[in-house]
Amino acid sequence: MIQLRNVQVKLASAAGEVNILRGVDLAIAPGESVGIVGPSGAGKSTLMMVVGGLERASGGETVVAGVELGGLSEDDLALWRRETVGIVFQAFRLIPTMNALENVAVPLELAGKSNAFARAREALEQVGLGHRLTHYPDQLSGGEQQRVALARAFVIQPKLLIADEPTGNLDGTTGTAIMDLLFSLRDRFGTTLLLVTHDVGLAQRCDRIVRVKDGQIDLGEAA
Repeated sequence: MIQLRNVQVKLASAAGEVNILRGVDLAIAPGESVGIVGPSGAGKSTLMMVVGGLERASGGETVVAGVELGGLSEDDLALWRRETVGIVFQAFRLIPTMNALENVAVPLELAGKSNAFARAREALEQVGLGHRLTHYPDQLSGGEQQRVALARAFVIQPKLLIADEPTGNLDGTTGTAIMDLLFSLRDRFGTTLLLVTHDVGLAQRCDRIVRVKDGQIDLGEAA
């Protein structure tokens, strides 16, 4: 599902070039769940952004779901993400002027699906929010907002789900419930999961842990 070969990300700054990723090699099989851990500033989120087609690598080869992302235009990348990738962020990223049903229907509407709202309703029912369809984000608890975000991510039945600190804004009990739900949905759809987290205990729920340090895979800490 994911094949990274010597992937680099370099950014210009007033102090000179900054190397965020320094030649990352990583292979992830279809249906595998992988926890990405490491200290702040190690490059975890940048790695996630590259795999999700949200940031371009400066060098190397990024192949996801059989597509080499470096050769795609911005428009082609957007179309590829729409069909392939579901993303769950720490900050939920819901559209505040849309209710839960409308938020979940957005990716389906963008894809031109005629049954967008029926599928969105079903997705919200799957995450236990069938009674919250017309509620807006500010009328929902943090846990409920993350459930809406999960429904939105899974409604397209993505080949790849990327979750970036999905429990970071939640209390422990709510975070555990959200992760139980995420893994349940992942198992139901057979989705490949890339989970970025500071919580090693959470990462241990995955099939494998990959540790990132100073922009590289820390082979000495492989798990």
